[in-house]
Amino acid sequence: MKINISKVKAKLSKFVNMAYHGARIVILKNNLPLADRVPHQVEKKRTLGLLVGQFTVPDDFLGEEDQINSMFYSDDR
Repeated sequence: MKINISKVKAKLSKFVNMAYHGARIVILKNNLPLADRVPHQVEKKRTLGLLVGQFTVPDDFLGEEDQINSMFYSDDR
């Protein structure tokens, strides 16, 4: 359903209720789509630790390389 923004302003609660019941509403301004009003989707709770044991951090993870430092700092170190 495509609705002009002026009609949405006048009857917002009606269109929110329609979206709540599953209607997809495209809000237009000068016949150009501005926004989609769709039913709210509850986000799933994130599960921590999905990659436990699948990745190991190398011992030199925070180490610096002289060649790369010389490119950034022009051997001023």
